[in-house]
Amino acid sequence: MKHLARNARVLVVDGAHAKVLRNDAIPPAIDLKPMREAVEPAPASHELGRAPPPRTNDSMGRRSAMEAPDYHQRAEDAFVAKVVSAMTEDLERGDFSQIVVAAPPSALAVLRKAWTPKLSKATVLELDKDLTHHTPRQIGDIIGKALEAAGG
Repeated sequence: MKHLARNARVLVVDGAHAKVLRNDAIPPAIDLKPMREAVEPAPASHELGRAPPPRTNDSMGRRSAMEAPDYHQRAEDAFVAKVVSAMTEDLERGDFSQIVVAAPPSALAVLRKAWTPKLSKATVLELDKDLTHHTPRQIGDIIGKALEAAGG
């Protein structure tokens, strides 16, 4: 069975919330303590950008509108990238050696793009769930069950 090391980090993130928790228990127990929390208020796309959609010309000289950029998604992606940068700094400083990530599938995809090889190596579990509104105890229980299932 896999265990979560003492001082391991748990990153719970979506496009606008991030929680970093630390495991204070000696394995196999899990006792998560909050370390940091970040909230990035993301206004609706129409509030972020009001420029008309970009236009393009086809080979016949006809103009047509292209899909307008999703500024809301860009803001969420930038937030997730900022969180990954902070976790990379913590790992390189030696603050932890293991990390568990819980994020909804869309945020997990953005995380994977920004994830460094060192963070990938330190990752012991990825959960494609939004746990940002769960308590540390609930998150610990979910992680414990997932580790148990992953370890056989």
